[in-house]
Amino acid sequence: MIKILLEDNNIRIIDEQSDFIIVMKPPNISFHDEDILGSGLFSKIKSQHGFTELYPVHRLDKITSGLIIFAKNKATATAFQQLFEQHKIEKYYLALSDKKPTKKQGLIKGDMVKSRRSMWKLLRSQENPAISQFFSYTVDEGKRLFIIKPHSGKTHQIRVALSSIGSPIIGDPNYYPTSRAERGYLHAFALQFTLNDTLYSYVNPPTIGGEFINTAVMRQIDNLLTPWQLPWPKIAK
Repeated sequence: MIKILLEDNNIRIIDEQSDFIIVMKPPNISFHDEDILGSGLFSKIKSQHGFTELYPVHRLDKITSGLIIFAKNKATATAFQQLFEQHKIEKYYLALSDKKPTKKQGLIKGDMVKSRRSMWKLLRSQENPAISQFFSYTVDEGKRLFIIKPHSGKTHQIRVALSSIGSPIIGDPNYYPTSRAERGYLHAFALQFTLNDTLYSYVNPPTIGGEFINTAVMRQIDNLLTPWQLPWPKIAK
């Protein structure tokens, strides 16, 4: 069964299983604690819900909202780690840009190296590449909605990928500093994985941010509620 979940401004556990939880992360909150700004997502979940044992298995950037997994025991954390390493957890993201991309769909692949001011850049080399597939759709005059399927888990991967094709994400303070928005328009939209012989599917339409709740954007998102069924081309090994 697919769980279709609605987002709000609160940090919420939206599904709890015996071995893991699925959390709804709002935008503009860090994963880890910040000295001045206070507790991050991980600490808040542990303290607010009384977990004595909780293990992060992946992360989201501060600007990114959406679905994130936490394991409730070490064995499950190890199992998730293996699933990620084997690319058996499907993740799908939504992003908005007001810049025309150099291509409307396809593959973005290349090595990533640190650049200036905590930024990264994409290279043409392919030694240990970040790999992202995407489709995009015109949703309003001058705006495109992207659905992205990453096949690796590099820092800032999607943000760098879209910037590399000329479509930086609206509100991204690093890769589109001239874009003024109340949030960065990147959202962890869907997850699908099999754990202990059970298939889990989660879908999380965004509801925070004026650009996301635009009627044309919402209409297109409604067409993407089973993103694993889109015609993703196979990637050559």
